[in-house]
Parts: sequence; C-alpha cells; structure tokens
Amino acid sequence: MRLIYKLINVKHNLQLAMDESICPLEWRYGSNEMRRLFSREEVLKRRIQVEIALLKALSKYGLVSEDDIQKVERAAMTIRPEEVDELESKIGHDVMAMVVLMAERSGESGRFIHFGATSYDIVDTAYALILKDAITLVKHKLIKILEIMTNLAIKYRDLVMVGRTHGQHALPITFGFKIANYIYELSRSLERLNEVEKRIVKGKMSGAVGTMAAWGDKGLEIEKSVMETLELKPHEISTQVAPRDAFAELTADLAILSSQCDRFALEVRELMRPEINEIGEGVEGRVGSSTMPQKENPVISEKIGGLAKILRSLVVASLENIPLWHERDLTNSSSERIILSHQFLIIDEILDSMINLLKSLRINFENMERNLNLTKGQIMAESLMINLTLKGMKRHEAHQYVNKLTSKVKQTGKSLLEVCLEDNLILSYFSRNELEEILNPKNYLGSYYKLIERAISYSQEVIRNSQLILNL
Repeated sequence: MRLIYKLINVKHNLQLAMDESICPLEWRYGSNEMRRLFSREEVLKRRIQVEIALLKALSKYGLVSEDDIQKVERAAMTIRPEEVDELESKIGHDVMAMVVLMAERSGESGRFIHFGATSYDIVDTAYALILKDAITLVKHKLIKILEIMTNLAIKYRDLVMVGRTHGQHALPITFGFKIANYIYELSRSLERLNEVEKRIVKGKMSGAVGTMAAWGDKGLEIEKSVMETLELKPHEISTQVAPRDAFAELTADLAILSSQCDRFALEVRELMRPEINEIGEGVEGRVGSSTMPQKENPVISEKIGGLAKILRSLVVASLENIPLWHERDLTNSSSERIILSHQFLIIDEILDSMINLLKSLRINFENMERNLNLTKGQIMAESLMINLTLKGMKRHEAHQYVNKLTSKVKQTGKSLLEVCLEDNLILSYFSRNELEEILNPKNYLGSYYKLIERAISYSQEVIRNSQLILNL
C-alpha cells in the first residue's frame, strides 16, 4: 500500500513539473505582448541592459574598454533565467546570481560588472524600462476605448432613454449622454497615467544607500551617463531603493481605471436583464449556460467586474510597501514580484475585454422606448413641477401637488397626462397641447447636446496630450 502511495505521489509531482502554468495570468488573461514584458526572459534582459549601461559609463573613466563591453554583451546573451535560478538557490540572491554568471562568462572583461552599484540600482531601473512599455501599451488600449465610445456617443447622441438614480426611473437622458459620462471618467484615467509616468518611469543608479559613495566624486556623472544610454530621467535622490510612493500611485491609478471599466460593465449587466433589456453583449453563438439553452449571460462584463476586484485589492499591498525601514528593507521585494506583473496583466485583460464588449454592444431601441413609457409619464414629473413654478405656484407647493398626481397614476393605472387632463387646477394653468409638450421626454433633455460635445472635446485634448508624450 505504501508503494502505491509513493507511486501516486511521484506521478503527481511529475504532472506538476510538466504543467507549470498554475497562475491563470500565465495562460488565460492578458495579451501576449503584455505577458512578454513581464516574462522572466524580459526581466533578465532589462537587468542585463542596465548592467551594460553602467559598464559604458565606467568606460569613460578608463575602467572598461569597448572590447570588454562587447565581450560582456556576448556573454550575457547566453544566460538563461533557469541558470540564474539555479545559482540563486545556492547563494540566495537573484541579482548577484546574474552578476556572477555575467562575470564568469566574460573572463577578465567582466571585472567591473556591477561596480559601485547595489542590486536595486539594477532592479528599479529595469522596472522603469518595463513599466514605461507597459504603461504605453495600457494607454494605447485606453485611447482605443475612448475612440470607440466617442463614436457611440455621437451616433446615439439623440437616442432617448430612461435615466436612473437609485435604480429607479428619474429623468430622461440619451444613450449618447450616458456614454459621454464614461468618456469623461476614462479620460481622467488617461490623464492620471500621463502624470504617474513622470514619477515612476525614472532610473536609479546611486549605490548602497543612495549616496553614490563607491564612485567618489563621479557619481552624478556616472548616473547621467547611465540614464542617457537608457533614455531615462533619474530620481532626484533615493535611498537604496527608488521611492515606493509612485509604485503605489500607479497601482491605485490602474485600480481606478479598472473600477471605471467595472462601472460600465455593471451598467451593461443591469441593462441586459430581461426585465430591462435595453443593451446587451451581442456575441453570436456563445453558450450562456451548460444546462439552460436560453441563457444569454453578460460574461464579458462579469469578467471585468471579477478582475477589477483583484486589482483593487492590490492597492493596499502597494501602500504597505511605502514604509520601509531606514534606507530600505526587503519587505517590498517579494510582494512587488506579484503586484507589478499581475496589475498590468489584469488591466490589460480588462481593457481588451472592454474593447470586445464595446464592439459587440447590442442596442435594443424598442425596449428603450418601451421603458421610457413604463411609468406612464411619471418620469416627466419634474418637468410638470418646474412649469407649474414658472406659472406662479411656489416650488415646494408644486412639488407636493405633482406628488399627489403621480400617486393617482399609481392608483388608477392612468397616464400622468390623463390624470392632468382630469385635474381642474392643472387645466387652469395649461392647455392640452401645452401638457403634451411638457410631458414629452424628448423636450426635457436640457443641455445634453453641449455636454456631450464638451466631454468629447475634453477627451480629445487628453488624447492629443497623451499622443505627444507617446511620440517623444
């Protein structure tokens, strides 16, 4: 019996070794482009890139020759992540494992690899290079979403529908107006990404506690040379690590963006309910349920909502990484290995899902019209109250009186227009034609047209600014 258990365990361990994709982010969520940015191969490549940039800076002081640098570059190209892992398991330090392998394979040319640097000069500067590309990818997809939404807002600018507050019918709006609100919110996230990029896409090359002591009086010159090679700006000052506030800011900004997408996804989920059925996910041939053939489930929207929960949860851990002991401790390192890659793969999947959702969005015009009339004109109660006030009635009294009229609508099943036509006080103020105009939802949309235009103009300005940054 013990032998059988041993054989089962061996088989189980072999299966685990064959299937390393435990985290869904490895195989289910996020684009290949975003996965590549945070792959072990890419992280190693960027760290080596920083080490080479340091050697080039040192070469200006005669410590390293151009031939040495070329030999180190060739040697570094042969290093694989698995080899770094193997050596790290023995010495307990991932960056040092990489440095040792680079030095050993470069011979005498590798003498000055990592000279004067501390591990997080390499790690944080490599992060800056990766995050720059990751933020760029996010911004491109967000701009695409804004462009799709702008087209929708223009196309459905005048499509009247129910505006809801507290889940109840409030006042009429247009579908274009609804979309324009999301355009404004998402444009603000694009602004945030432009802002946080200034603070987080910065390199660090300052030594063990940030004083550049190992390079004597040449520290700032070496830093300048490294950053010019990598096309980065340096942090003005740092400890052993770059300040973690920008990392937390980035996580929070991405969480806000995910929550905005979640809000739109929730809108789709609510308005897709059969009782409402005004919009929906229009994916043809998709199976809604394994047992109920009639089901059309809002699975894209629900995926967005589920992933947004995870991204929001990463904010607390990022905030916890700001307070480190003195010139640093190691508590940020392990959590950031998870946070940084996961937050970008999650937001990447959310944005791709938003694009698919918007492209497949189904608009049910008939149901929008039906629901507009569902409360038999009560949605126009404010319009009646406002017009009574303009006719001379005190505003609070008009509110009370219209409230009584809407109660009659509920009690009798008649429309608000019918109730008004039976009310002598209302008829003393308005004719039938006037009441029909006052109670027509299409006549009570306020400045919706200009507001939509203003939101779109704002968004286009933010996009232009973002594109200028992307092209720099």
